[in-house]
Amino acid sequence: MKRWYLQPSILIGGSILLAVFAAALLAGTLYPGDPLDMVGAPFVWPGTDAETPLGTDLMGRDLAAGLLHGARVSLLVGVSSAVIALAIGIAVGAAAGFYRGRVDAVLTRITEFFQTIPAFLLAIILVAVLKPTLGTIVFALGVTSWTSIARLVRAEFLSLREREFVRASVALGASDAHLIFREILPNAWTPVIVSTALLVANAILSEAALSFLSLGDPNAVSWGSMIGLGRDALRTAWYMTAIPGLAIVLTVLGLNLLSDALHAALNPRLRRARQATPLV
Repeated sequence: MKRWYLQPSILIGGSILLAVFAAALLAGTLYPGDPLDMVGAPFVWPGTDAETPLGTDLMGRDLAAGLLHGARVSLLVGVSSAVIALAIGIAVGAAAGFYRGRVDAVLTRITEFFQTIPAFLLAIILVAVLKPTLGTIVFALGVTSWTSIARLVRAEFLSLREREFVRASVALGASDAHLIFREILPNAWTPVIVSTALLVANAILSEAALSFLSLGDPNAVSWGSMIGLGRDALRTAWYMTAIPGLAIVLTVLGLNLLSDALHAALNPRLRRARQATPLV
């Protein structure tokens, strides 16, 4: 196998994500205090004060501290909501694709119903009705983004259900649980793994949008809340929104590049085409 891990998409995307993870891990060490504390004068531009290298916001809070602690919030929300979406989507898609018939019809109608409702609008309603905390945001984003995974898993199960190795297991008297978890699901992971990075990216964007609309956790600093606070000074201090906005752009870019790299590595057709073309 050629060295697929040397492809530019995985090198660039992996480097960006490693930097984001490092920022989240080092946030408590580099900035042990509360990032919501006012540590200096407001409207300090980046590079003008050594103690606040990225400047301060409208309230005199350190943007560097908020940026690093915000990485924690973004990764926590993105990964946690993706796990919820994967659990629901895999369960619904596997049941629909394996049992087919009435079960498939009912679960497909439920999936289509959720798809008719804009996911972000439903998330806004859930967060507005419930108390806006990180747990609520994770729950709202998770239960509104599972439909694409369900459709992918259903399609894979419908295809794999008729394969010879599954029929052989059925002939040997294998149980439904064995067929689902030992025979079919391990062979249906490729599109799920590729879509997971996109789920995390969409969750990060959605959390930032919720925080921008003042529907985020008021006790936690996130990149979206930093952008929302900085919009009041967009004309005079654009750096307040540009810095966290750039962090969101780079993180989502890294996740999309990683998704492309995984798709190229796990897709048999693309892998064979890449093996036929030597690296230069």
